[in-house]
Amino acid sequence: MHDDRNLVEARLRRVLDERIRPAVYPKSVPLQVAVWHAPGEPVPVAQGLAAEAAPIEVGARWGAPWGTSWFRVTGTVPEAWAGRTVEALLDLGFDENMPGFQCEGLVYRPDGTPLKGLNPRNQWVRIGAPVAGGEEVRLHIEAASNPVILDYHPFRPTRLGDKDTAGHEPQYTLTRMDLAVFDETVWRLVLDLEVLGELMTELPVDSARRWDLLRAVDRALDAVDLQDINGTAGRARAQLTEVLAAPAVPSAHRISAVGHAHIDSAWLWPLRETVRKVARTTSNMTALIEDEPEFVFAMSQAQQWAWVKEHRPEVWARVKKAVAEGRFVPAGGMWVESDTNMPGSEAMARQFVHGKRFFLDEFGIENEEAWLPDTFGFAAGLPQIIRAAGSKWLLTQKISWSQTNKFPHHTFRWEGIDGTRIFTHFPPVDTYNCSMKGSEIAHAARNFKDKGRARHSLAPTGWGDGGGGTTREMVAKAARLRDLEGSAAVVWETPRAFFEKAEAEYPEPPVWVGELYLELHRATLTSQAKTKQGNRRSEHLLREAELWAATAAVRTGFPYPYEELDRIWKTVLLHQFHDILPGSSIAWVHREARATYERTAVELNRIIEAAQHALAGEGETPLVFNAAPHARAGVPAGGAAAPRTQGTTTLVPRPDGGHVLDNGLLRIGIDARGLVVSAHDIEADRETIAPGTVANLLQLHPDFPNMWDAWDVDEFYRNTVTDLTDADSVTAGEDGASVRIVRSFGASRVTQVLSLPPGERRLVLDTEVDWHETEKFLKLAFPLDLHAERYASETQFGHFHRPTHTNTSWEAAKFEACNHRFVHLAEPDWGVAVVNDSTYGHDVTRTVRTDGDRGTTTTVRVSLLRAPRFPDPETDQGVHRFRHALIPGARIADAVREGWRINLPERLTTGAGEVAPLVTVDNDAVVVTAVKLADDGSGDVVVRFHEAHGGRARATLTAGFAVADVAVTDLLERPWDEGAPPVRDGDRVTVRLRPFELMTMRWRRA
Repeated sequence: MHDDRNLVEARLRRVLDERIRPAVYPKSVPLQVAVWHAPGEPVPVAQGLAAEAAPIEVGARWGAPWGTSWFRVTGTVPEAWAGRTVEALLDLGFDENMPGFQCEGLVYRPDGTPLKGLNPRNQWVRIGAPVAGGEEVRLHIEAASNPVILDYHPFRPTRLGDKDTAGHEPQYTLTRMDLAVFDETVWRLVLDLEVLGELMTELPVDSARRWDLLRAVDRALDAVDLQDINGTAGRARAQLTEVLAAPAVPSAHRISAVGHAHIDSAWLWPLRETVRKVARTTSNMTALIEDEPEFVFAMSQAQQWAWVKEHRPEVWARVKKAVAEGRFVPAGGMWVESDTNMPGSEAMARQFVHGKRFFLDEFGIENEEAWLPDTFGFAAGLPQIIRAAGSKWLLTQKISWSQTNKFPHHTFRWEGIDGTRIFTHFPPVDTYNCSMKGSEIAHAARNFKDKGRARHSLAPTGWGDGGGGTTREMVAKAARLRDLEGSAAVVWETPRAFFEKAEAEYPEPPVWVGELYLELHRATLTSQAKTKQGNRRSEHLLREAELWAATAAVRTGFPYPYEELDRIWKTVLLHQFHDILPGSSIAWVHREARATYERTAVELNRIIEAAQHALAGEGETPLVFNAAPHARAGVPAGGAAAPRTQGTTTLVPRPDGGHVLDNGLLRIGIDARGLVVSAHDIEADRETIAPGTVANLLQLHPDFPNMWDAWDVDEFYRNTVTDLTDADSVTAGEDGASVRIVRSFGASRVTQVLSLPPGERRLVLDTEVDWHETEKFLKLAFPLDLHAERYASETQFGHFHRPTHTNTSWEAAKFEACNHRFVHLAEPDWGVAVVNDSTYGHDVTRTVRTDGDRGTTTTVRVSLLRAPRFPDPETDQGVHRFRHALIPGARIADAVREGWRINLPERLTTGAGEVAPLVTVDNDAVVVTAVKLADDGSGDVVVRFHEAHGGRARATLTAGFAVADVAVTDLLERPWDEGAPPVRDGDRVTVRLRPFELMTMRWRRA
């Protein structure tokens, strides 16, 4: 029996490959082909259609990297084919890679109407079914010669990732341009045999169903005449009718197939190419919807929908029609499928605001699911953002990539930092590119961890990453798997339909509390430092622009820049996509991102300065504008006042070499190497730096991960470290309150300025790195004299605690983690914060003292720079500037305040006099993250705030204008009745907030 099984499986493979599949197209004739190569960037469709093309033969090379070639194919359907189904087979030179990672094409009619996209798994264009014979065929192909960059292992550094360095050598060989007869009977036989063969191999060896399938396949192969496949395919199919009709058992696992094409908004291609990828995919999917009545396709990322609307109006019309029919489904309700670890509070909120509003405005559709299949882990603040946006479900697949610990659930409720719970599903199919293979469907059923309590899971079905979407073969396989013995039952459904069924059958699933940490791709918190800095600074500039423009609009009639802010927000949100902000895209993407952030900063600074000028008026009085949510140095939060001096800082030589900075609050000892040997909290009489250690210690590690260069840092990087203790120079600053240190190492150079501002409990570290290392990881270490079993790191609308120990494999796996503006460590009566202006990655470790002390040293290390070579071989090369601050004696409230402060420096100007805040809050635990005018243009003032210290808070918000009405809203500024209602007294409103509770309030002006 064993030998029979192996023989049948081997026979099936060979007959399918060598006889049956080739017979799907039994007759063909060549098409005539001509080509025009666009000289630069892609041209408008009309220009490509009208261009003068030159003849080209199949077998010719074409396509410089990132080029566009317009092929014109012409021919005549043979008269002898009358009554047959005929298709054009258009192979641009596809290899075996997945769709989206090589050349692609979009086929047009002569009038410019897009027909469908071309990729390795979708090379056909229907000419007629049936044809009359004699039809003239004329098609145009906009072909993109995107280079193959992804070579899974080993990764090879390549200059192909930027058009400026990619060269001009042709990449592809034109392979096939034919008209062909399509034999649907043979095509269906192929799918019958594939489904049954794939199912057969997944069933237990000794199961009766497996042997039934094996014998049926054997009989079908016997029925095929290998010299007349087309004449005997129907006879072979008849041998399979009975086994294909056998229904699934009642207890079979249920899979909701959702047509899908996860298209990375940028990755191994630039943004401009994604615009075309989306056009190709949506053309294919609208065509497939017309052909397949049960098929449902879902597409997320409102930005990609907006691209179709703007750039491909003909496709947009087809998309709108399919949406109206409920077959083409807007999903996710976000502007892009963003990273969720690094975007700040407001940015994460605006992902949903702009995404959901687009789908509401265009289609009247309210998304209730967050759809993030490929995002690299999920911050603990996300559940309440999803809820505050009016959504209630989350789907992701990526956590199944974790290397160390297997996540214990596929369906569960995820609880965030404020206690909000979101019904969440991880598809057990373990891919967001399901192709309906038997191995995938069987894996989903076997892998599903909630058996006995639930039996529904979801399978995102279609080629993704680079686009392509669902194929007609996948739809045909799903039809055979709808009710088939031995298999899970597959049905096409919308995400909403799946979640409604899943939640109804499993109303009390298990609960997971805290972040959903991906035990992989940890280095994305550090790679491409300038992209991350551009994001952070853009977020804070947007805060300032909205705050000062709203204040000026209410006080002076300043024209609030609605359109400009809307456009800039969408630009910043786009660049938070999960391969741009994480630093895992090609050089072209990051080069453009840097330029975009620079333009954004210029535009936002222009808005800020104009609004501040309107507020300050004409005059010579020095004024400090404070955009932070806390008062500082006599300047109110959200207002402007005259600057105030705050004491002095002394700088004296240190007896053993180096310097001592002292401002009466802190005494900082810096040795002759420029290392911090003491940070003494004078009031608490407490030393910050652990005995026998030094802070401001730059540490260099080798960094050569096992696979994903820009994405990963593997734990073994810690095995080797070089402490950069040698200094070229250590000198006193001319301001008398700082020390300047210069170090050289390898081919790089670091210049640091350590300063102790008067009247401030913070040591500021300004670090400039001229970085020219390769495959190295640079960290900045602060060994602290603290015994802390956990530490706090800021996340969206609050902070999250992680352990400092490694008791379990779950804790040990978090050897690199994300924070926003601060990390904070504390004993019950004293703590320390490390704050930053633009870094995210960090690690915190505990070590036993080596000096005989029984205590432990807790070390915070900030991740500064990496130097991976794939996909950008020049990652992070050049000059970078960072600002950090060490805050001894910090409570969590100090960490929150100083984190905001370092990211929102004061702006000094002159004017007529002080500027009162538009809104004030009487409790520092309640942090205002946004003050703006309502998006609908009504002139209402919108204030968003949250409890930031992790406790209960009562606060009174006072408006600096006459108020007619106040309402609590969701993130989209619509009335919302969740949470404790506020109490209004005139222009003041009193609220009570739970720990980390987020609230949005809309004030209508009188």
